[in-house]
Amino acid sequence: MSTRSLPGRLRPNRSALPRLAATLALSGALAAATLVPARANPLDSGPLADFINVFKTQAIPRDTVAYAGGEKPGTIVISTSQRRLYYVLGRGEAIRYGVGVGRRGFSWSGTKTITGKKEWPAWRPPSQMLARRPDLPRYMAGGQDNPLGARAMYLGSSLYRIHGSNEPETMGAAVSSGCIRMTNKDVVDLYDRVKVGTKVVVKD
Repeated sequence: MSTRSLPGRLRPNRSALPRLAATLALSGALAAATLVPARANPLDSGPLADFINVFKTQAIPRDTVAYAGGEKPGTIVISTSQRRLYYVLGRGEAIRYGVGVGRRGFSWSGTKTITGKKEWPAWRPPSQMLARRPDLPRYMAGGQDNPLGARAMYLGSSLYRIHGSNEPETMGAAVSSGCIRMTNKDVVDLYDRVKVGTKVVVKD
């Protein structure tokens, strides 16, 4: 049976076929695109972002100083009153970093152990923080704008971390919810020095 013998309404519209094929092709491409995750910006996280952070200036420079504490080499000592973190080298020396500490009502002291380390960590605000700040996102991928910055070191089973920051101007201030903030430049340096199991002493 030829198409000539079909009623007009049943005959295929040959001029519409190219448009139909193009529409189907576009639909397929869009569907495939939704299955492929967007490629991360190399300037936002990863080795290139780390390299860029090395050249950023900071208000409180990292320095090797005399240290008279009795802790073993490799120990991290944080003075919340000084807003400084010391990585004990031994031989009467330590590396001193400027840090941000917990604001009034969120400061703490004690001894913890580093139980985990992550590079360019994602951020999931804990329920306690969301109760205070319901406007916060429930999840944020790792990157320069992430509040945890370039690295995070997790302290025991607590919610506290030593981490980088997207607010380098807060170093030397008491502004956090209890975590210890460092510049991204400094946190990468410390991260490369410490291991899981490192002792962390937080003092007033």
